[in-house]
Amino acid sequence: MPMILVAQVSDTHFDLGARNAERVERVMTFLAGLRRKPDAILVTGDVTNSGKSEQYAEARLAFDIDIPVYAIPGNHDDRATFRSTLLGESASTAPINHAHRIGDLTVALLDSSIPGADSGRIADETYTWLHGVLATAPADKPILLALHHPPAYLFSPVVDEISLEEPEKFAELVAGDKRIIAVLTGHAHSSATTTFAGRPLLVAPSTASVLGGVWELELPDHVMDYAPDPAVALHLIDEKHSLTTHFRTVPMSGRLGALPS
Repeated sequence: MPMILVAQVSDTHFDLGARNAERVERVMTFLAGLRRKPDAILVTGDVTNSGKSEQYAEARLAFDIDIPVYAIPGNHDDRATFRSTLLGESASTAPINHAHRIGDLTVALLDSSIPGADSGRIADETYTWLHGVLATAPADKPILLALHHPPAYLFSPVVDEISLEEPEKFAELVAGDKRIIAVLTGHAHSSATTTFAGRPLLVAPSTASVLGGVWELELPDHVMDYAPDPAVALHLIDEKHSLTTHFRTVPMSGRLGALPS
């Protein structure tokens, strides 16, 4: 199996303002310009800031690049508008789940959003769908699961209060399938890694901002930092199905190949 490269972009928060849109545009330009382009880009939720059709139109334009882009909703999104404007499908409030085969890799993207709530939950119908995906995936090939809400404690005072509900049920599924090599999430606005059900849990940064952890956050102040440049996660799967992840900052000012003399 040749190396597979999957980029993960998260929490873009399109809000009809120039700032967030420009940051996503810079990230997409960076990814499209890599010597080895990603085989796919996963967008793990909070595509928009408030679920408006015009915000999804912004996102659809930004995601229109020469690399497949697969997106799922987060708590700031609206399923019906996400479907109709971003995906070009009939409006529906049903969970937005989809799976894709990338070479030998299967990527299953799960909708963990709860309409009208900030925390997440995997609905029964999503579990039914996921069991079907796992049943038809190749027996000896790797699988990545992606969703918005982290199912583990991240020492993030804001996010830990609105993370995935009922993580034990999800953990049982993950632990029970050796083909699952990692779980990918967003939501935390911070690059983070931990373990979940014996697998890597890889949390992608936001392109919009950085959310403080317990070591720095001081409610109600010092919660969100809008100064850092956007960042992405790059997941590499090799011929032995081993996973390596790099988190990469994408400077808004461009690349500097040498220090000034």
